[in-house]
Amino acid sequence: MEPIRKAALVKATIVEIGRAGSLDVTVSQIAKRAGMSSALAHHYFGSKEEIFLAAMRHILSLYGAEVRGALHLAQGPEARLKAILSASFSAANFRREAVGAWLNFWVLSQTVPEAKRLLAVYQRRLRSNLLAALRPLAGERADSVAEGLGALIDGLYLREVLKSGAPDGAAAVATAMNYLNSQLEGSDA
Repeated sequence: MEPIRKAALVKATIVEIGRAGSLDVTVSQIAKRAGMSSALAHHYFGSKEEIFLAAMRHILSLYGAEVRGALHLAQGPEARLKAILSASFSAANFRREAVGAWLNFWVLSQTVPEAKRLLAVYQRRLRSNLLAALRPLAGERADSVAEGLGALIDGLYLREVLKSGAPDGAAAVATAMNYLNSQLEGSDA
């Protein structure tokens, strides 16, 4: 029962943070949504922070699976780059619950070492995926193009989720591809 209950608490945490739009939720609210007592939630995770970190690990694993699936289907470096961008701006990443978790995750990573470590893991994986696709296209400039594209992905995500109206993943992909094409035009590959 423990894995089932932990999974229920993780999902409840994501929903509650999405509902509140912040980490201003209690373990009691999370546990109630999961259909269990707050004492049981504390037993499994110890603190609200640990529950939130487990929820963010879950979101990061879903994102990673989406990227891996998209990359598996992509043929060639340009298609691989588009696959990474499409996964980064997919509808799943724009669900209210995911947005709330991501925004709070970035804030939490400023003060909580484990959140900072998780953010660094995400950034390293994104950079690695970008570099693998960029090396054949950008040659020596692959590192700087990957750095810029990674920053652009995070920035475009923030702009899309914070603007009025619905996020537009296709527009974000197009903007990132335009940046990428401008960078590759000056490439020495």
